[in-house]
Amino acid sequence: MSLRDDQLATLKAAGKDFDYYNIANLDGIDHLPYSLKVLVENLVRNIDGANITDEHVKTLLDWDPNAEPSHEIQFTPSRVIMQDFTGVPCIVDLATMRDAVKDLGGDPEVINPQVQSDMVIDHSVQIDKYGIADAVQQNMDIEYQRNGERYQFLRWGQQAFKNFRVVPPGTGIIHQVNIEYLAKVVMSKAEANGNMLAYLDSCVGTDSHTTTENGLGVLGWGVGGIEAEAAMLGQPISMLVPRVVGFKLTGSIPEGVTATDVVLTITDMLRKHGVVGKFVEFYGEGIASVPLANRATIGNMGPEFGSTCGIFPIDNVTLDYLRLTGRSEEQVALVEAYAKANKLWGDASDPDYVEPQYSEYEELDLGTVVPSIAGPKRPQDRILLSEAKEMFEKTAPAYETEKTVKDPVAVSTDFRGDFDIENGDVAIASITSCTNTSNPSVMIAAGLIARNAHAKGLKPKPWVKTSLAPGSQVVADYLKAAGLQDDLDALGYQLVGFGCATCIGNSGPLLPEISEAINANDLTVTAVLSGNRNFEGRISPDVKMNYLASPPLVIAYALAGTMDFDFETQPLGTDADGNDVYLKDIWPTNSEVAAVVDGTVSREMFLKDYASVFDGDHRWKGLDVPEGELFAWNDKSTYVRKQTFFDGMKATPDPVADIHGARVLALLGDSVTTDHISPAGAFKASGPAGKYLTERGVEPKNFNSYGSRRGNHEIMVRGTFGNIRLRNQLLASVGEEVTPGGFTYDFLAKKPTTIFEASRDYIDNKVPLVVLAGKEYGTGSSRDWAAKGTVMLGVKAVITESFERIHRSNLIGMGVLPLQFPAGESYESLGLNGTETYDIAGVEKLNEGVTPKTVHVTATHEDGSKTEFDAVVRIDTPGEADYYRNGGILQYVLRNLMK
Repeated sequence: MSLRDDQLATLKAAGKDFDYYNIANLDGIDHLPYSLKVLVENLVRNIDGANITDEHVKTLLDWDPNAEPSHEIQFTPSRVIMQDFTGVPCIVDLATMRDAVKDLGGDPEVINPQVQSDMVIDHSVQIDKYGIADAVQQNMDIEYQRNGERYQFLRWGQQAFKNFRVVPPGTGIIHQVNIEYLAKVVMSKAEANGNMLAYLDSCVGTDSHTTTENGLGVLGWGVGGIEAEAAMLGQPISMLVPRVVGFKLTGSIPEGVTATDVVLTITDMLRKHGVVGKFVEFYGEGIASVPLANRATIGNMGPEFGSTCGIFPIDNVTLDYLRLTGRSEEQVALVEAYAKANKLWGDASDPDYVEPQYSEYEELDLGTVVPSIAGPKRPQDRILLSEAKEMFEKTAPAYETEKTVKDPVAVSTDFRGDFDIENGDVAIASITSCTNTSNPSVMIAAGLIARNAHAKGLKPKPWVKTSLAPGSQVVADYLKAAGLQDDLDALGYQLVGFGCATCIGNSGPLLPEISEAINANDLTVTAVLSGNRNFEGRISPDVKMNYLASPPLVIAYALAGTMDFDFETQPLGTDADGNDVYLKDIWPTNSEVAAVVDGTVSREMFLKDYASVFDGDHRWKGLDVPEGELFAWNDKSTYVRKQTFFDGMKATPDPVADIHGARVLALLGDSVTTDHISPAGAFKASGPAGKYLTERGVEPKNFNSYGSRRGNHEIMVRGTFGNIRLRNQLLASVGEEVTPGGFTYDFLAKKPTTIFEASRDYIDNKVPLVVLAGKEYGTGSSRDWAAKGTVMLGVKAVITESFERIHRSNLIGMGVLPLQFPAGESYESLGLNGTETYDIAGVEKLNEGVTPKTVHVTATHEDGSKTEFDAVVRIDTPGEADYYRNGGILQYVLRNLMK
């Protein structure tokens, strides 16, 4: 008997009986933070005796708050959520797996997600049209023209796969749809014995801001595509038990302060504290007064303060939000009963409440928060609104060059008339992003400031590109019900779409006359958005400085027209009587905002808007979609291609083999990130990916981005290791200049060339490849193509001084062997420079069911001399050994599902 059997119990909720795994009586549970209790339940429920054992549970129950992370566990999420950029390759892999099963004589329909998997198409709408009545319809028409191929494929997937749902374009932002509809907090499913099992909702997503759901008490975070695919297919994700930072909230938000100001303050505090790789958990009596929408706003910014999650426990605030957003009373009752039975109820005023122990502590009195913005290039660079003009004047000179024109530049347009623009002017003022559009208080505040400004006769400056892209249709409903959309329209804030838009760089082009004036005169113009990311170059290629602000402040800056503005002392304009109008004259009070929210945001709106959430509009329904269990691949498609991972795959894997005669593809230094390895952003016509598209008749103006073409492995492999910041020192080893970017030396052709072209030569001649690197290889975001591209280039092993944990796991998931130099050694200390050939012996022990601690590496130099060493094998769990023996995680799962 295991703990899994011992802890199975019965729970009654809403008049029904549920099986559940009771963790409340386990020794040590009381002192654990809420987030670690969630992991305990996850482990107990998924004990399999190999990857997850009773010992893993005991280790977690014995958690020492002061210890550094060292214990590895396997987390099995209950759900997976994806957006369309990162989700398309996951569905391409599933579709290709079906073809592979058919080729092996099996039933393709065994390939389905094993847990509920949802995709929300929200990353493709761009703000081409704005400031006109039908902007949202025109932008959606353009979106479908641009993305028709991808949408046909996803529409097929929606029909073909079980446990896979697609929320069509024009519905909302992934994270807002998640908290308003998809998340359950506690899930239930029918078991083989006919009983219903209740268990905790947990969810990983292919978008970093999946942490929005932490506001609901749902544990989850953003992962790369390989972990997401593993989770979809029922496989656990490897993680270290983290340190947990307890963040105490006290007091209440003062007059004139928004939830956005609170989250920018918390981001500033936690960046200074240092929470990378840690869990952050909010606790204390003060959280009972934090509305769920504010909790979601805080959770959303987890990636900005650097933590894995930023979570709140389940309490009455959670239940009230579930009711408001249309969840059934039975579901609400199940959440309450389950949380209380399993010591997951977070009401600090409850007599049975036990305050958790934390590794580290922070505290914020909400009453001390003041209006703030952040910028000009990082979310953690908080600026007090009262000091914004002064800070802009200090910062702006760094963005100017000798070509920057200091005087106003005249611009003439048909759309917005004639005007002058100058340095500091706000070119974009956009209400957008999951951070804020999921929060009615800040959206209503924006509507009220628009009403008050309109009544005073104020208008945004003509050079400002204004846009409103809500995160769900409910936002449009309550703004209309409150009569505020007319006022927003009057200020140029017509709806432009339902999606991420400006926050991910889909701000669309500026008016050509404005763009030309900016670039011809090297002007430093600015953007203000209600988003979570403002990195350089992200928002618009024409805009140098980007600032995050609350939705009402976005409108305030549109009215001011410049960042070089002091709202305390400078008027926004004059009213009909010629009186100066200041920001304080149009800013709504907290009670005014609350009254409108309470009077307009209703449960009925959520029930109506989510009643047919998966159906889509006439455009979605009208797509010409192939039918059947297998996808009809189009060889001419440059967006969606059948993957090659399963070509020639057998029902039983071949034995793993030692590596002989390998050549070095890249010789790299320390801290090579997944950004260096994985293709991202735009690509040049002169590079391998650009040439591929040009040869297929695609003009550079239609290249789109690597993100939009992630479903085409031919594009992605050509961009792997192609980052302009990469320095391949192998070129120096052979006496060539180290050209930045994706270049190497081909030892067969005896010439420098691109990494992609060299790899084709080696593959054609059956020469295996290795990569040599220094410390912390693979740091940064978990990017699936950092591992997928590596294996597609023919790399069999990566030998480093140390790995970032997730990238190491991803390499194994693609069948690449991660090895480390002996402790204290490096390729430099061993006298290696990448010109050698490599033999790796001892890998074949894995065929005996044993994972060797080391393998023997022999590097043969050009003069015939040899350097030998024992490399540490970084296959760390039994599951990882299974993946490697099968050639990768997808092959392992495919073979298991066929059984």
